[in-house]
Amino acid sequence: MSVDPQQLLRELFATAIDAAHPQQVLEAHLPSDRSARVIVIGAGKAAAAMAQVVERCWQGEVSGLVVTRYGHGAPCEKIEVVEAAHPVPDAAGLAVAKRVLELVSNLSEDDRVIFLLSGGGSALLALPAAGITLADKQSINKALLKSGATIGEMNCVRKHLSAIKGGRLAKACWPATVYTYAISDVPGDLATVIASGPTVADPSTSAQALAILQRYAIDVPATVRNWLQSAESETVKPGDPSLARSHFQLIARPQQSLQAAAVKARQAGFSPLILGDLEGESREVAKVHAGIARQVVLHGQPLAAPCVILSGGETTVTVRGNGRGGRNAEFLLSLTDSLKGLPGVYALAGDTDGIDGSEDNAGAIMTPDSYARAAALGLNASDELDNNNGYGYFAALDALIVTEPTRTNVNDFRAILILESPEHDA
Repeated sequence: MSVDPQQLLRELFATAIDAAHPQQVLEAHLPSDRSARVIVIGAGKAAAAMAQVVERCWQGEVSGLVVTRYGHGAPCEKIEVVEAAHPVPDAAGLAVAKRVLELVSNLSEDDRVIFLLSGGGSALLALPAAGITLADKQSINKALLKSGATIGEMNCVRKHLSAIKGGRLAKACWPATVYTYAISDVPGDLATVIASGPTVADPSTSAQALAILQRYAIDVPATVRNWLQSAESETVKPGDPSLARSHFQLIARPQQSLQAAAVKARQAGFSPLILGDLEGESREVAKVHAGIARQVVLHGQPLAAPCVILSGGETTVTVRGNGRGGRNAEFLLSLTDSLKGLPGVYALAGDTDGIDGSEDNAGAIMTPDSYARAAALGLNASDELDNNNGYGYFAALDALIVTEPTRTNVNDFRAILILESPEHDA
């Protein structure tokens, strides 16, 4: 088989990103009647690219405001695009959240609002609840990011400390009709979890948010604790009449990207195995992937090489060291340490938004010689893993993937390519 494994991995990654890009997926879901006036608001890493699509295909009057991560903006003529910080919110996110609420306040039944939502929206649309400061939210957010908490747990806390999440944005729009178009970046594609569900009912409770903070031993100010113990901190619950005119539509999800990559792999002669959306510690998820890859190489199970193992979802990293590295680099470093140069196994792990955590790379590539090459440079994979230094490890190997912001986000993409062994070629 004549194939460049690294090039194929990059093509699979590009295919996964393209399958979830707003330019490909949004227009077909917009209302058929596009002649009326519409107010467009949005938040997330794909928000600017989504706004461009609305501007291009809407015939009626369009105005609005969206917020995206720094560097993820796109030129719009009628919809204002503001950039703010992610994953820890900043003053720009606070200011735009206030403006978004003002924009949708005092609307009538005749008004229509389009809300463009994607991953990252929770941090980007940051408006603390009454009595809670931005500094409070920033410190809690930082602590949650380092704790190993899942995205669902983080968003439960965020919702109950917010004046805009957990259905509160839809409540502010009432009685206008709200159309939410969402790109999912979370395992399970739950509307309540994507960007903390600003326009959908939220069944989680303030008591659960408190329990999460306690579970991860996160110290919070008395003002935050008192707020979470008050009835006012509860989010908008299922059945609330203010949500009656709010409609939610999922337009892209991780599974679509995995399926698109599987088709691409099959065309290249590789049998795909899709593991789906996964959660858990990056290094532990990598060990499971390593076990499957080893079983394929040694025993041809659960499928024979040449094949590719595909997975998505959002893993977590419990930060213990002082190194540089996002969850995808951590996954690959753990995979490298587990496989130790197993012949014929190549892997890519990257974030579909183009940014692995807070670094400047989307992810990295592992080859069968990565372990030995790094060792020759004095880098021990196990030691670097202890220091959470995946970025540094793969940077030394010149194996980082830099895509720049992609302006979409269906979370992580992982592909392990297993070539046919020489004895099978004979």
